[in-house]
Amino acid sequence: MNTSIGIKNENLAKVAEKLVETLADEFVLYTKTKKAHWNIEGQDFYNKHLFFEAQYQQLDGIIDTIAERIRTLGHYAPATLREYLSLTHLSEHHLESNDSITYIKTLLSDHESILIHLRENIENFAVEFRDAGTSDFITGLLEIHEKMAWMLRSHLK
Repeated sequence: MNTSIGIKNENLAKVAEKLVETLADEFVLYTKTKKAHWNIEGQDFYNKHLFFEAQYQQLDGIIDTIAERIRTLGHYAPATLREYLSLTHLSEHHLESNDSITYIKTLLSDHESILIHLRENIENFAVEFRDAGTSDFITGLLEIHEKMAWMLRSHLK
């Protein structure tokens, strides 16, 4: 069925493609945050365990809204680990330590990378693809990631 919402089909496809990449990034970040929650060690274990839990729960909500946005535009959301790993620009790597500082620095770097990618696309969605809704949606995600990055960064002071 054709999605007739005032955006050309080729633009819908391009927007969905960018959202699929964003979904993959978010899922990889979610997984890395969940890993931090499960494997954190040290004197600050309990506080950081709860902190990482709050962050991965927030990312879980983001993942769902992105997938639903993709469906709203008439496209399908990927949902396999293989697809996510082929689409993400984030990396999976083994950390040398399970302490909070190592996890926080890694997760902060990923949030900042996602922020850059989101910021690069806001204007394209609105101007080039004529999709103000997705532009606004991405702006909302940007604000959430800015706050999450701030929370992580504050632990490093």
